[in-house]
Amino acid sequence: MDENEAGRRKEDHIDIVLSGGRVASRADAGFDRLRLLHNALPELDLADVCLETRLLGRTLRAPLLISAMTGGPKRAEAINAHLAEAAQALGIGLAVGSQRIAIETAASAGLGAALRRRAPDILLLGNLGAAQLLDGKGVERARRAVEMIGADALVIHLNPLQEAIQEGGDRNWRGVLKEIEALARALAVPLVAKEVGFGLSGAAAAQLVAAGVAVIDVAGAGGTNWALVEGARGTGRTRAIAAAFAGWGIPTADAIRDVRAACPDVPLIASGGVRDGVDAAKALHLGADLVGQAAGTLDAAVTSTEAVVEHFSVLEAQLRIACFATGAADLAALRRVPVQAG
Repeated sequence: MDENEAGRRKEDHIDIVLSGGRVASRADAGFDRLRLLHNALPELDLADVCLETRLLGRTLRAPLLISAMTGGPKRAEAINAHLAEAAQALGIGLAVGSQRIAIETAASAGLGAALRRRAPDILLLGNLGAAQLLDGKGVERARRAVEMIGADALVIHLNPLQEAIQEGGDRNWRGVLKEIEALARALAVPLVAKEVGFGLSGAAAAQLVAAGVAVIDVAGAGGTNWALVEGARGTGRTRAIAAAFAGWGIPTADAIRDVRAACPDVPLIASGGVRDGVDAAKALHLGADLVGQAAGTLDAAVTSTEAVVEHFSVLEAQLRIACFATGAADLAALRRVPVQAG
């Protein structure tokens, strides 16, 4: 891999996502179709609402995950530090961006042992692309990804549409499921499988679970569209191809329902188009165990640790009030709240 080219691509990704609407999915995440029934007599003290949960052996003070954002550029070192420090302060989880560049070049981008030292107590997830498992070095890379940050689990991100549109992307996906199965057997920590914003179907999730994946992140449509991101940094021809996929994917709310029905006992992360704590409450009601947010956090992430803490503190307060206003004392009760069509 050419380090400079890889770094430029990641820098472009950050700038393009920060630019806003031009790479937002035209698909609706689906949360507006669901209304949690308001309870005017909650019989609760807001301070007593419990948002605590556990996943992969870690306790989280709220069911929130800072989702994967960045991988390789120098700017990512500060971003990753801000995110780790904020996650530690808030007691929530963090999934780092792709570690491919950090593994294959000297550009660690803050994805080293210092990251775990900044956040010793959090649920910390490493990250590699599924296409990087196909050259015979996947297990070696995966072990390195886990070791370099002291990860509790490793996310394998599935991004075939992004790779198909990306100039020079990985287009041969034959054998990916077989390699995931081999990695699940070989790796000492659990695997998390996630899409990057086009959603996982129940059928695909069931295949992944049968292959040994321990956690599913549906990463549905409704947030950043990575086909449009690659189109924005490509040629006119690439932009024209990408434009057809502006509304592509499985809406996040639909993906949660479908995957939960297909995999009733598997821990489930919901990400993709989560705007606020009310969307988070709806995702949890539908069956998610954690709710992730990425692009909505990026502006705070490039600013400071304090900005990230404030951002997620607001989201947590919104989630807590949504529970209170439906009469749900905890996350189990939130799943039983009556709903209305939006």
